[in-house]
Amino acid sequence: MFKPRRDGKPVEMFPGVVRRTLASGDRATLVEVALSKGATVPVHQHEHEQVGYIARGRARFEIGGETRELAEGDGYLIPSNVPHAVTALEDSIAIDIFSPPRTEYLD
Repeated sequence: MFKPRRDGKPVEMFPGVVRRTLASGDRATLVEVALSKGATVPVHQHEHEQVGYIARGRARFEIGGETRELAEGDGYLIPSNVPHAVTALEDSIAIDIFSPPRTEYLD
């Protein structure tokens, strides 16, 4: 039921984009994503609904053809199967929750 952050294995998803799974259950997965300034998560989509917020920094999100710049404390919702991408405008941390769980993200 408890998982210290240090126990989450860092995984480089793309250059300058590192995810760390913080917790996962039957219905959701909680992930921390660290993005270096200029790093990009290219356009992709997945079956999982994704909701999150910027814990630190600034990033440009494109969700379903709409682009917004988000800063610390700003939240977002990415519905299932909607194309989306992210570019870090400065070193940033995003916290994401996925439902159903991202089983491929489990350590």
